Amino acid sequence: MDVVQTVSFALVKYLTVCSKIVSTDKNTDELDAKTFLNEYNSTAEVVWNAYTEASWKYNTDINEANKQLQKNLEMSAHTLKYGQKARLYDTTDFQDGSVKRTIKKLSDIERAALPSAELKEYNTLLSNMETKYSVAEVCRDNGTCHPLDPDLQKIMAESRDYDELLFAWKGWRDSAGKVLRQDYKRYVELANKAATLNGHSDNGAFWRSLYETPTFEEDLETLWKELEPLYQNVHAYVRRALYKKYGSKHINLKGPIPAHLLGNMWAQTWSGIMDLAMPYPHATQVDATPAMVAQGWNATRMFQESDRFFTSLGLLPMPKEFWEKSMLEKPSDGRQVVCHASAWDFYNRKDFRIKQCTVVTMDDLITVHHEMGHVQYFLQYKDQPVSFRDGANPGFHEAIGDVLALSVSTPKHLQSIGLLDKVETNHESDINFLMSMALDKIAFLPFGYLMDQWRWKVFDGRIPSTEYNKEWWNLRMKYQGLCPPVTRTEDDFDPGAKFHIPANVPYVRYFVSFIIQFQFHKALCDAAKHVGPLHTCDIYKSKEAGKLMGDVMKLGFSKPWPEAMTMITGQPKMSAQPLMQYFQPLIQWLEAENNKNKDIRGWPDYDWKPSTSSEIKSSKVDFLGMSVDGSAAMAGQWILLVLGVVLLVATILLAYRYRKSNKHEKSLSLLELKQKEIRDT
Repeated sequence: MDVVQTVSFALVKYLTVCSKIVSTDKNTDELDAKTFLNEYNSTAEVVWNAYTEASWKYNTDINEANKQLQKNLEMSAHTLKYGQKARLYDTTDFQDGSVKRTIKKLSDIERAALPSAELKEYNTLLSNMETKYSVAEVCRDNGTCHPLDPDLQKIMAESRDYDELLFAWKGWRDSAGKVLRQDYKRYVELANKAATLNGHSDNGAFWRSLYETPTFEEDLETLWKELEPLYQNVHAYVRRALYKKYGSKHINLKGPIPAHLLGNMWAQTWSGIMDLAMPYPHATQVDATPAMVAQGWNATRMFQESDRFFTSLGLLPMPKEFWEKSMLEKPSDGRQVVCHASAWDFYNRKDFRIKQCTVVTMDDLITVHHEMGHVQYFLQYKDQPVSFRDGANPGFHEAIGDVLALSVSTPKHLQSIGLLDKVETNHESDINFLMSMALDKIAFLPFGYLMDQWRWKVFDGRIPSTEYNKEWWNLRMKYQGLCPPVTRTEDDFDPGAKFHIPANVPYVRYFVSFIIQFQFHKALCDAAKHVGPLHTCDIYKSKEAGKLMGDVMKLGFSKPWPEAMTMITGQPKMSAQPLMQYFQPLIQWLEAENNKNKDIRGWPDYDWKPSTSSEIKSSKVDFLGMSVDGSAAMAGQWILLVLGVVLLVATILLAYRYRKSNKHEKSLSLLELKQKEIRDT
């Protein structure tokens, strides 16, 4: 019997034992519960560290030998063991709120609730889906193949050739999306089974429960409705900019925007097309990329600069293990890796790493700060019990790095670190800056919202497996005003072409983050005694702002998130008002600009489709029994048409001559006949 079978057998045996224990009376001894939690904490550090090490090894060197399925099973066995014990406690009369909170968290054993065979299948599915995504490439007819990072990402951000963008967009979905459809269908079934075994109606309900807010869905919809007019103004303005570039053949000023033209593989952020959407081309443009390249910046320098920002606030520096063990660039030794940027906590209170295929651009400098924000959070709550080593809610964890990036992006800060020659304080430069931020922050909002709208509906059955792709594009039309550039069918699986779908990472956390980071930004700017418009604030070197951040991060998951929100902002709710305050000058400018151009907000011509000329050009057609390119078939049709016209003219001429000749002969015969009649009389 191999190790996996041994662990599986142990799980089944333990489930049997636990099912007998559960039938007995609940344990109400709080001291006993504390002893149990201490035991859990010490053992969890060991098991979680081993699993994370195995997962890191696989993510930084994808091969069959490195698959971490065994460590995954061991972690699940540990979760099952202590989760079942946690369920034996009745915490109603416990006095220590943290004990009650931990017992409740441990009682949800997630995937470990699955029977051993299905648990193994579930783990294998997730591993296979993430691997298929990570090794996908798009190949040209000449044999050149492009991975997502950096090749396809660069094409999507920099190319302005409609057909080249279409090649990358469609190729990635053919390569990374289609292959996942059947795996994903089975994953949904198993994820839902695990959720129901833990008392949830489906897996989407489990994901939402992590926010501990009964009105969570309603709160999100309220926030979206508040922000939708701003998004539609950005959409209308960008649509006109694309119309100027690509013309009426590819852009309808009353319709949705083709999804491949927005500078990003998923059209989630649009900063890649800032060159097309620049409000004032002759005013200051905030892009640090040229200066970074000219000054010889590399990945390490980018992370060092981010580390300096955190320590300037009085926060913790990265430990030596971070610099020794992180993967900050794509390996050049031929290894296949999961390039998607991520931060890692190894649960031993000293080892924290980042995995990122960093490229020297301003966009990646922002990503660096985002990932470093995760690690700073790890460092701040490392002494909490394992169960509390997490963000106050998932959105908090995403927002910490981003709130620093709001300062890093300012012209003032870029000048202070030598990446901008001068700072211009005038209306045109401000609008340019705010537009560059809006193409990132505002353009993202509907995408951040709809990703899990789609998954929640898949999990609860409102979207059947036969309509995965159709409903994906319905949501992208409804919220983003985007359409596919070519026809999509249920043979495609376009959701799977986004990392978080095969990697099983909930996504609404990013929508939450993009709201609350502006709440944090305003609170931190107030603490730093900032004077002036919110979008000009840079909290660099403010120890007061740093202490406020540090105190909230130290809490981890030990308190409900509204308490953490109150600590930093003075009130407990999510609010879109600081975001609206940040963008207020741009909001007014967009309203005036769109009114001047008489641009419609929204996309009433929702059923419009862009020209499919590129599809025709690249496709083979049957012509006179031969398979040829569309262009060759078109030329052949013209040749046949010309030949047909020549033959027609020739036929008409011949007919005319024949008729003329025939008419002359007929006249003679009539004359002869009349003469004959005269003679006969």
